[in-house]
Amino acid sequence: MKTVWIVDDDEEMGRAVSLMLKLLDCTSKHFINARVGAQALLAGPPPDLMILDINMPEVTGLDLLEFIRRRKEWKNLPVIMLSSEAADVTVDRAMQIGADGYVMKPVTLEELEKVMAQAFYKHIT
Repeated sequence: MKTVWIVDDDEEMGRAVSLMLKLLDCTSKHFINARVGAQALLAGPPPDLMILDINMPEVTGLDLLEFIRRRKEWKNLPVIMLSSEAADVTVDRAMQIGADGYVMKPVTLEELEKVMAQAFYKHIT
């Protein structure tokens, strides 16, 4: 069973994604902001995958993604970005930093399953 951490300041969205992950046979933990998510990573061990909301106050999901990708111990940690923002420039920026996938809110179970499979595959090969 895979462990997935969700970092999203929207508690309702965190619960919704957690429910989907349960249906996908994953355990999940929700963090209400990027700082708490980063602290949990530093405390270890990391999850099998992280889902980060892009638009959060103070520290954004892009900031957390940059933090993750700067650490060699997390270079193979799959990270999916979640956002209500569809701007190509934001998607491009997330992928340049090192995101393994990008899904739009509201995400469907099928979309989440597909992007998770792609993210895991990237880090196996």
